[in-house]
Amino acid sequence: MAPPDPVPGRTPRTALLVAAFDSQLKWCAGIRDELEARGVSTRVVVPDTRSALSDRQVRDAGFDRAGRADRVDRLPWDDVIRACLSSDVVVSALAGPSTRRLSLDVADGLATLADPVAGPVLVSGWVGIIIEKITAGYLDRSGTDVVAVNSTADLAHFRRTGSTLGVPTDNLVLTGLPFLSSEPSPPRTGAVTTVLYADQPTVPATAPERAYVYRRLVEHARRHPEREVLLKPRHRPGEDTFHRMAHAPEGLLPRGDLPANFRIDHTPVPELLTRVDLLVTMSSTACLEAVDRGVRVALVLDLGVHERHGNHVFLDSGLLRTFDQVDADDLGTPSASFVHSWFGDRHRPAPVVIVDRVEELLASGRRPSRGVWSSTYFTGAARHVADLATDEATTPLRRVSRAWARRVEVHGRVRGTAAHGAALLLPPAVVIPARRLAAARRR
Repeated sequence: MAPPDPVPGRTPRTALLVAAFDSQLKWCAGIRDELEARGVSTRVVVPDTRSALSDRQVRDAGFDRAGRADRVDRLPWDDVIRACLSSDVVVSALAGPSTRRLSLDVADGLATLADPVAGPVLVSGWVGIIIEKITAGYLDRSGTDVVAVNSTADLAHFRRTGSTLGVPTDNLVLTGLPFLSSEPSPPRTGAVTTVLYADQPTVPATAPERAYVYRRLVEHARRHPEREVLLKPRHRPGEDTFHRMAHAPEGLLPRGDLPANFRIDHTPVPELLTRVDLLVTMSSTACLEAVDRGVRVALVLDLGVHERHGNHVFLDSGLLRTFDQVDADDLGTPSASFVHSWFGDRHRPAPVVIVDRVEELLASGRRPSRGVWSSTYFTGAARHVADLATDEATTPLRRVSRAWARRVEVHGRVRGTAAHGAALLLPPAVVIPARRLAAARRR
């Protein structure tokens, strides 16, 4: 990749927001709005890594304000890095490994410049509740200037991790999720008339577990014919998200007539929450959106508490409930510690906190990422992991070339190339017996 031209400070400032999936776009939306409100020109790009964004998902995330679905540009990775280096602010909503790669590539790009420049302010964060890889996810994002942290519990864990590994933590900023307020509404009271189940692509993971949950939702609708029971799949048929759905509800719902008060609804969760009285889910971040709006929440307990369900992070929430309890309206209320962790110690919306910090760094010229980049962990382990990940990304091509080279070395160029072509084109049922026969003849 050719080094970019140095970009001096200029007005208006520019910001690049990088996302690959609808949840990541949603996380970017509030930050983008706050940046634009302060006169920053923004651009949203999707790298040519694994991504999935339909036009409808782009619109639902708020990135089609002019009636067009082309407000999100798709770029090769090297072009994304060039765009980063020519921007004042870069907001990476990408998953941890991709954010680590981005920060390393930006660092390398800056090092090639003849004249030192401060470079963009790099921002990263988590698009929802962290239910796995909490330590790895933090370290992947640690090479950015602003690491937006969603909860006080996460912040404490990241500080301990950084301190242990000698990674500076002055880039950690408690912001909360950008689509949550800083002060949730009081819990609603009154009769439950509308129930929403927020489905997740891979939680629960197995077809029998998912079928059980769907069956209990249908039974709840039958027990309460006065209620509207909505099943909101994570995405529409044919769409994709960061976590791929293996078992769609349409194929697992009980056969036969479904109750008239039960239906599948693809309306975005924020819109549905305006009229929902109870949200049920396993571990979706939608539960926080519901708490924020004062909607009652029940987190399904029937399948046990397990890391693969993600509900282990809600043990202190006061919201874990079995379907029997939900049927009987035995509902919990969010615990004080749970509410404080997700909404406490901050009095401004997350996008305001993030952009305030960005402006502070732009004005001072300081980049906390530089201290992280020079740390022992980042110069050693982070780069080593990134190099291995890059090798893995190109493994299929490398395997092909190396396998061909081995066959040529053993059999000669003509026979080796023919053997390699046969291995690629013929089915295993033909190749494996042929190999065994050749080996027998050699013996």
